[in-house]
Amino acid sequence: MAIPAALSEFDIANAGLTVWLFRKSGGVAGTAPTYTGRWITTDEQLDEALKTSISEARAKIEEVHEYGLLTQNNEGSALLIDTAETHAGLIVAQSANPLPQKKVKSQKDVINTDFFVVRLNDGDNVLHAVRKTDASWTTKKRRAYLDIGFRDNALKLDDAPSFSLSKYVDFFVAGDRIVIPHKAHFESVLSYRQAHADDFIELQAEEDFIEIFSDLAALAVFVGNNKIHLRRMSSIRQKGHYRDEAFMAKLRELHAANGLALQFDDNGLIVCTAENCRDVITALLDHRLASAFSENIYDVPDATKVN
Repeated sequence: MAIPAALSEFDIANAGLTVWLFRKSGGVAGTAPTYTGRWITTDEQLDEALKTSISEARAKIEEVHEYGLLTQNNEGSALLIDTAETHAGLIVAQSANPLPQKKVKSQKDVINTDFFVVRLNDGDNVLHAVRKTDASWTTKKRRAYLDIGFRDNALKLDDAPSFSLSKYVDFFVAGDRIVIPHKAHFESVLSYRQAHADDFIELQAEEDFIEIFSDLAALAVFVGNNKIHLRRMSSIRQKGHYRDEAFMAKLRELHAANGLALQFDDNGLIVCTAENCRDVITALLDHRLASAFSENIYDVPDATKVN
């Protein structure tokens, strides 16, 4: 799959540049996050350094794949998703208007920034490079350390605190597409992890899934808003073992022998309790495996079929 032209053909070197600092709040339980952005003056040397790092980040992308809840990428690849499917439009809209009242006026406007955006514009073409901030931007970090500088072969107090702008890019907003080198940070900034919760809601309405349980209430409570459990439920849906009658028959027959504390009612339906939900998830992921050599039984983080 080709890298979107809005990214690959963008003239970074000759573009205008503005740096925006954003704080984020909300974005849970299906609600949109609130972003508060301020733009900050940067000098020519920093602008050129940022453009160089953004060009290098773009050059590292050798291939792209469509974003999926369980899709992962490596150092040479990125994921793609439509901008309209995310909250990125809220960031794009704010950073389009560097009004005087939105300018950083003091250090307090900088501390506790959650992420920064480098907005590049070349005529009507606009590219946004987004990166989460590190600990150097937090109040807690600032209070725990003295700000010092190395001058005249000595360490001295520096009243002007320093902040780190990463050379990496977590994701690019390029027109109607988002190109994502760092999936976890993309999901964090845009609250896209909520997609796992939405996926679980859809799973609970899926007839094939409902039909294997006597009641889903205990499982829904167990999963809750736990991001690890939600990701596992998405994996269960993707694998779809619950749709396989042969798999479910073997599960009913062999669960005890494989150390799974499952319960079934008279109709062969899984009975979920607070105590056995973890084993139910393990079973439906097919993550309880037996070694043919030692005859030991193991839980595995993933189940990659080799034959």
